[in-house]
Amino acid sequence: MKVTFDYPRPGSAEIMALARHSSATVHEALPAPGVFHTAIKPIVRGMKVCGPALTVECPKGDNLMIHVAMAGAQPGDLLVVDHEASMEDGPFGEVMSTSCRARGIAGLVIDGCVRDSAEIDVLGFPVFARGLCIRGTVKKQTGTIGQTIRCGGVTVNPGDIVLGDDDGLVLVPRDQLTAAIAAADKRVANEAAAMEKLRTGITTMDLFGLKLPGA
Repeated sequence: MKVTFDYPRPGSAEIMALARHSSATVHEALPAPGVFHTAIKPIVRGMKVCGPALTVECPKGDNLMIHVAMAGAQPGDLLVVDHEASMEDGPFGEVMSTSCRARGIAGLVIDGCVRDSAEIDVLGFPVFARGLCIRGTVKKQTGTIGQTIRCGGVTVNPGDIVLGDDDGLVLVPRDQLTAAIAAADKRVANEAAAMEKLRTGITTMDLFGLKLPGA
């Protein structure tokens, strides 16, 4: 079992700058984005999350390591949990969401399920999961915290930034955050200019110089 909460985290100003953008914009702006499996979605539409990953490896059927991570998390941390893509248990619900909100945790991304979706929605705590399952868990098995994990098919290092909304989840490596913000800002500006031209009636074929093969 390896547990650490001591790793570099980006500043809040950079997190806020990235959070202004959509997941789709950041995905398109990055040269090699990490895109989480599309099965991992917000449990309620309209949820958005952006924060540095506090990585958790938590065996299916158990939630002890999530409790440990919550206790050691810093305000602004985003819990990113490898739960073995389990669809047979819900290791996180209303009680844990209440604690997370009080401790300033940014949200939860879990490769697995949760429960108490209606109550979590009322609390306003962002949760992204594979689905919902009412079956509870035990608190016996160990795992890791603050180590490299695989979540939703993406390799996540502690302190990497995860941005999520209704369209999906994208990972920005910690050392690429500044470049990602600049690239996303540029893409938004370019798209705004393109849409101004489209409003005049020009076609996307002409605007982007598109042609059918062989034409």
